[in-house]
Amino acid sequence: MSFPDPLTASNAALAIEPAFRVGGVAVHGDLILSPMDGYSDQPFRSLCRSIGSAMSYTEFINAIDVVHILKRIEAKFAYLEAERPVVFQIFDDDPQRLLKAAQMLVPYQPDIIDINMGCSDKSVAGRGAGAGLLREPGKVASIFRLLSQNLPVPVTGKIRLGWDAESRNYLDIARIIEDNGGALVAVHGRTKAQGYGGEADWDAIAEIKQALHIPVIGNGDVRTVADIDRLKAHTGCDGVMVGRAAIGNPWIFARLDREDVTREQVHQIVYDHLGRMQEFYGPERGLVLFRKHAAHYLGPLFKSVAERRQLLTETDSQNFLAKVESLYAAGA
Repeated sequence: MSFPDPLTASNAALAIEPAFRVGGVAVHGDLILSPMDGYSDQPFRSLCRSIGSAMSYTEFINAIDVVHILKRIEAKFAYLEAERPVVFQIFDDDPQRLLKAAQMLVPYQPDIIDINMGCSDKSVAGRGAGAGLLREPGKVASIFRLLSQNLPVPVTGKIRLGWDAESRNYLDIARIIEDNGGALVAVHGRTKAQGYGGEADWDAIAEIKQALHIPVIGNGDVRTVADIDRLKAHTGCDGVMVGRAAIGNPWIFARLDREDVTREQVHQIVYDHLGRMQEFYGPERGLVLFRKHAAHYLGPLFKSVAERRQLLTETDSQNFLAKVESLYAAGA
């Protein structure tokens, strides 16, 4: 009888050991694309997932839309099986409506339901949803208690540090989430009032991590690969969310800074990402929606504002790609 080599067996076990678990959902990796309205659609999420993002958060979905026009918004939470674990992120200010929306989304088989408590946009936070929920800890408790007791999947929350500098109640909110059944907290280290300005407070993320027993994801001011490691070391968080730094550099999920990415890799991803967009949205709309990504991918190749404008207003795929090839030829 032969026995497995202990070192080989140990290495195999390490290879499949998850970085952390969200309830019963294993997450293999510590870098995650942050949910971003207008960016984290299925084409971009799946691209980042293929490069190394460990799970896929949808763009946030309004619970009112789920309840009233579900069929018309299905594209918002469409996903590929290869993206799993998949997190459907929803927002609202009404606990019962959030529960109803989540129950309506369960048949689409998300792995996790996430409650957005971080959006600082006036149209969301101003009506008490998103970061507006941070001002109502009792309502946060009701939401997580209701959803965790009535859903078959884990419930998580993405928060900010508070409404403003005078109401940084992040520890209370984080504990409320955990105490009422929440399975993970993702923390953007800014207040609602800061928006995306100022510096993210990594000390506050570390406080939350030390206070909770569930996984904590850190988010804010991650621009480079070195920032990923610094945030993890500073906070002890289980994973790192990367948002704006991934736009134009999805290779950050392979721990590559943009300056370490070759021209050939950029060339290839333009075709790959555009193809995903056109397959998902159709040829015309896919190109139009891709152009904002192309501006980031190809920015270093533009020699003039006029050249940039010509490419980024092109509506014909063949002409668009011909202009891309001209950019590469000129820069060769």
